[in-house]
Formats: sequence, C-alpha cells, structure tokens
Amino acid sequence: MAAGVADGGQGVVFGADHHPQGAGAAAGGTAGRAVPADTTNQGFGPGWSGGTLGGMADLETLIREARDADSADLIALIGGCYAEYPGCVLDIEREAPWLLASATAYAGWEGRLWVAERAGKVVGSGGFRPRAPGIGGVHHLYVDRSARRRGLATRLLCLIEAEVRRRGWHRVDLWSDTRFTDAHRLYQRLGFVRSPGTRELDDLSRSVEYHFAKSLAVPTPSPQLAR
Repeated sequence: MAAGVADGGQGVVFGADHHPQGAGAAAGGTAGRAVPADTTNQGFGPGWSGGTLGGMADLETLIREARDADSADLIALIGGCYAEYPGCVLDIEREAPWLLASATAYAGWEGRLWVAERAGKVVGSGGFRPRAPGIGGVHHLYVDRSARRRGLATRLLCLIEAEVRRRGWHRVDLWSDTRFTDAHRLYQRLGFVRSPGTRELDDLSRSVEYHFAKSLAVPTPSPQLAR
C-alpha cells in the first residue's frame, strides 16, 4: 500500500499502485535526464494535452529520470506520504527493496521512473512498467505535501502516458487504495475508469484496492507519399 500525491488545487492525497514491489535485477542505473519545460504546454512536459488545473503551472520544479542515488530522497518522500495514513507501513527490507536502487529496479522491469525536484529536494515521483502486452502500469506516484496544489501529479501522469504511447501501447492502468476517495475522483476526471470489484493484498498495511484503467489514442504513422 502507498499514499501519495495531491494535484491541481484540489488538495487531493492519493497514491498509485499501492502494493509494494520488489526490486528487479538489472545492470547499472538510469541516467538522470531532465525533462525540459515546453512553453507551448505551460511546462507540463511531453504528453500534456491541455485542460484546466486548479493551480498554475509549476515551472520551478524540474522533472528528470530517477537515479539510484535518489534512494534516500525517495524513502523520505514515500515515508512522509505513508505517515499521513494511520496503518500505512513502509517496510523497505520486506516490501519495498526497490527503493534501495530505484533506477536499477525500473531498468530491470523495462519501465521508467521520474522524480520531480524543487530547490534541490525530490518532491514527487511517478513511474510505469509493463503490466501486460500493450498496457503500462502506473506505479509509485507520490507528491510531497509541500509541492501539492501545483498540478504536479497530472504532469507526471502525462509523462507516463506519453511514454506509453511512444512505445505503441494502448492502455494505462493503476491500483488505488479504497480509502483514497478524493483521488479516485481525480483519476476519473483525467479519464480513468474504475473496474468492478476490489483486490486485497497480504501486506503490512492490509491494503484493499480499486483498479482504474484508461485507453490511449496511439498515433498512427502517416504513410509515405508515393513519388
């Protein structure tokens, strides 16, 4: 289970993919490449398709790919989000060893993880990994309390959706704890649809989760003009 982020002026706290994940094996970490702000989309990064957010675009927050060296910052970020919910337990050794080498873990999962950095502090994270053929699963989406109400969660989700589209996949999904009702309204506002039923996790936080999914329009390459 995880607790996590707040978005665009709503003060909504939520987390995506609340069950802890074990670290995957891979050689080396991912370089921390920065995502430049794009003045045509108000700095929300690739994938932002417009719309109204409750807060202004946060151009002072840099989004870059995670590095293994971000371990301590990610543990502090996620631990702080967990602390907002009684009963949430962050046990790194037993349930979240991926936090000890996040970039290596995501490389092993064939996914990508981004962190949001503001004034030298990691204040957000969001990643995805293959869930099934053609589906990207949203994982580890968090925003620190100090960085909320700026649309950062939406910005991270847009990056994830853009990368999923780039890979030619047609769908994203996530799991969210049943207690995070405000988050569910936000997900639905962003186009996610909740599936029937729940799943129970045998974790230290005793998580029960809803499943949300969103279909993506994958651009079709234009055929070459005949000469």
